[in-house]
Amino acid sequence: MMVLQRTVTGIRRPGIAVLAAGASLAALVAAVPGAAPAAAARATAAAAPLNARDFDLRRGADRSEPLRALAGRLRSSSVDGLLRSSGQSRMGRGCGKAAAVPAHSLVYCFNKKDTVTHSWVPQGVTTVSDAVAGERWAGGGRPIIVSWHNGGKVRLTFVNPGRRTYAHVLLVAPVMRGGQADYTDIGIHAGGIAWYGNKLYVADTRHGVREFDMRQIYDLAKSRAGSTHHADRVGLHGGKYHGHGYRYVMTQTSSWEFAHGKVGGTCRGSGPLRMSWVAVDRTTRPHVLIAGEFCRSNWARGRVITWPLAALSGGGIAHPNGGARLPADRIQGGVRTHDRWWFTQGRGGRRGRLLATRYTRRGWSHVKHRTISHGPEDLSCYRGRHRVFTLAEWPGKRALWAFHAASCS
Repeated sequence: MMVLQRTVTGIRRPGIAVLAAGASLAALVAAVPGAAPAAAARATAAAAPLNARDFDLRRGADRSEPLRALAGRLRSSSVDGLLRSSGQSRMGRGCGKAAAVPAHSLVYCFNKKDTVTHSWVPQGVTTVSDAVAGERWAGGGRPIIVSWHNGGKVRLTFVNPGRRTYAHVLLVAPVMRGGQADYTDIGIHAGGIAWYGNKLYVADTRHGVREFDMRQIYDLAKSRAGSTHHADRVGLHGGKYHGHGYRYVMTQTSSWEFAHGKVGGTCRGSGPLRMSWVAVDRTTRPHVLIAGEFCRSNWARGRVITWPLAALSGGGIAHPNGGARLPADRIQGGVRTHDRWWFTQGRGGRRGRLLATRYTRRGWSHVKHRTISHGPEDLSCYRGRHRVFTLAEWPGKRALWAFHAASCS
């Protein structure tokens, strides 16, 4: 999948990844003759090999102390319990036309409030198909999950497609304060999410990925120490735990951060990845976490990297096993199944585009473009439905939708 600037041994080729065992180091190419300095620099970076060391991930700070204490004070909820709980929001209808969703797509609409709000913006999507091979969660549910950001807050929406209902869950970071367990808001963009087993990975642009656990969702309405009042409060106040009025909170359990160097404020074409979006590929061995960059047209070309998901189950360093420079700029989401890639591309005020392609030893092959909805975001393959899910993010032109893809199986 990419030329990594490291001699690699003992790594199998996952899907389309090209990581030749014992491959020699590739040299950087010279600037393009006659090009303007900025354009020449971008062209040089685009042709340069990727350095595998840039993408090494290491586990973040230990959070076990506040997690243990919170588990002793708050009542947990299973995913199935959450999906079947009272007070669910009903899904709406008719959003596909406003969002310019292509014909023959599967469309789910949020209620009117969530469709038009400017405060919360949907970003990431993942489904039970990413999580488990059988595509059915314990208890029988088949949920779809969406992430939203609101400045300094992040929430998830657990969609129950069978009942056409959904519930919001606030994401929080556990901390110890004055000897007591507490939690805070998480102020990230949450541009992509990936569900695998009990773990949920949330993209953190400047650091890596944040890790959550489906077994650590807390029901504040059913907890003696919990409160669903006071939308302006989060964490411990007067002996009660709050979540901005939400019934459910989900605590961060860990993180994976880049082991070498710092993430830049813009795409540089080198160094650690700006983790803009994430996805899962279960059609390759080993299963992998995919992550990529959203890079503006005047920045260096973005990159897409894969890591074996098994490497994220323990400690130590998780090494990448594939990657490449992206086929276009402004990529909002990407996913791979059976060697086939799809990418969404944002185009400002115009409708977005879907890119379909494969990767060969010569690079991206026959990139096909198709105009799709406004503001397309993260991508996730639902194998049993042969569909790839994405989101139209704009207020009033917002939809959760999926297009047919034969190789998503």
